[in-house]
Amino acid sequence: MPRQPRTKSKSKVYHCILRGINKQDIFFEKEDYFKFQEILKRSKKIFSYKLYSYVLMPNHIHLEIKDEFHKLSKVMQHIATSYAQYFNKKYKRTGHVFENRYLSKNVETSSYILNLVRYIHQNPVKAGIGKIDKYVWSSYLEYLNINNINEPIVDVEDILSLFFLNKNEGIGAFLEFNKEDIKFESSIELMDYEIKNRLKDEELIYFIRTQLGIKNIQEIQKYSANYRNEIIQKIKCIKGVTQQQISRVLGIHLRIIQRVRVK
Repeated sequence: MPRQPRTKSKSKVYHCILRGINKQDIFFEKEDYFKFQEILKRSKKIFSYKLYSYVLMPNHIHLEIKDEFHKLSKVMQHIATSYAQYFNKKYKRTGHVFENRYLSKNVETSSYILNLVRYIHQNPVKAGIGKIDKYVWSSYLEYLNINNINEPIVDVEDILSLFFLNKNEGIGAFLEFNKEDIKFESSIELMDYEIKNRLKDEELIYFIRTQLGIKNIQEIQKYSANYRNEIIQKIKCIKGVTQQQISRVLGIHLRIIQRVRVK
């Protein structure tokens, strides 16, 4: 089924997430985390993107990327493939390591960029696995020790310049900012919800077949507009489903899905 193309961010900044398939852990040892950091460094050299923040959680990854040369899909494919090859070889397994398609949201404003940095750095706190300044698998400590990092992963200057023109003054303001409560942007809230509650495509297909009695999902494209829209309305009421996912599973253009209102 055709997938809808991703829209481009005007700021060229994106919030990207890779999640372990079936929400399984993707990091088991320190070596795994170090390997992923090496892959990030290598991918930056290959594709020349900027990385504003990141966090490596046991079963998923957050990346805040500025894609200046419109290579985001290639970047994410390279990162996911490189780590999957390492992971499968090390743990003597086969098959997918990550869910098939990475999640991404456009980050359009300076306030959103900063709130996203803070959200990413506070992920371990929210998950109850570490304090923001003690969790070693995020970019926070790189900001904290900016003058002592030999080979940095993140591009701290762009973020610090949003606080002060002087880098050292910016560090102090940045650290205080990260300690504050997260000021959610609606898009961050949506992303957070999708991570926790998002249905897999297979689960949605199973629901359509068993609960709606539609064995051949592709036939929905051929229904009359009114009957098709009735089906879409019912699917939209399913908890954890997104409009993009409905469009992808049904093979129906996203604009048609968006126009159908839930009564």
